[in-house]
Amino acid sequence: MGRPIVKVTSDFICPWCWIGHRNLKSALAQVDAGHQPEIAYVPFELNPSLQPRGVDRKEYRTTKFGSWNRSLLMDADVTAAGKAVGAEFNYEKVTVTPNTLLAHRLMVFAQRKGDAKGAEALFEGIFAAYFSRGENIGLVDVLVEVAIGVGFDGGEVRVFLLSDEGKAEVVAKEMDAQQDGVRGVPSFIIGQSRIQGAQPPSVLKDAISSEARKAEPDSANGIEANGCENGSCQLIG
Repeated sequence: MGRPIVKVTSDFICPWCWIGHRNLKSALAQVDAGHQPEIAYVPFELNPSLQPRGVDRKEYRTTKFGSWNRSLLMDADVTAAGKAVGAEFNYEKVTVTPNTLLAHRLMVFAQRKGDAKGAEALFEGIFAAYFSRGENIGLVDVLVEVAIGVGFDGGEVRVFLLSDEGKAEVVAKEMDAQQDGVRGVPSFIIGQSRIQGAQPPSVLKDAISSEARKAEPDSANGIEANGCENGSCQLIG
C-alpha cells in the first residue's frame, strides 16, 4: 500500500494556516504508523501584488477591514486560538504585511532536498519568524536566518533566493491548487477529500486514515472551518 499524500495549501500571512498545521501535526501523532502520509506543501499567495518589501500592516489592515479596532479584535481571536495549539502570536511586534513569494520559493528549495523533517521545520520556522517575532519574511536576509536555524546551509539558501529559481514552480503549484478547487487557505487535500480551514485534529486524522485504507472519502469532504480567502483571514459564517 502506498503512502497517502496530504497537500497542505497555505500562505505565511494567514494565521489560520499556522493553526491548521499545528492541528495536522496533532492528527499525525494519532495516525497509525502504517498510515503516515507524505506531506506536500503547496503555495497560495493571498496578496501576490504586494510590493516586494511589504507594506505597513496597520495601514493595510485599516483599509482592508474598515478600522484598526476591527483588526485588533480579529488578532485577539487568532491569538487565543493559537495559544490553544501552542502557536505564539505577538501581533504587537508585527508591523509589516509582507510579500510571501520568497518564503514560498524557500519551501520549494526545502522540498527539493527531499528532507521531510527539514521542510516541516522550515514551514513552522517561517510562521514563527513572522507571527511570534514580527520579522519581515519578505526579505532574503530574514529567510536565510530562518533556514539556518533549522539546519539548512545559509549560503546555498541565499544563492537560491537571489536567483529566479523556484518562481515558475510556485506559479505552477498555485495554478494546480486552483484546479484542485482551492479558493482559500488553509486547505488540506487528502485523496479525494478537500478539507477547508483549520479543522480539528480528529477530522484530519479520520480523513488520513480513511485514505490510507483506500476507503471512500468520508464526511470531511468539503467541510469548512476558520480560514482565509481573497486576502482576508476571518471566521467563516
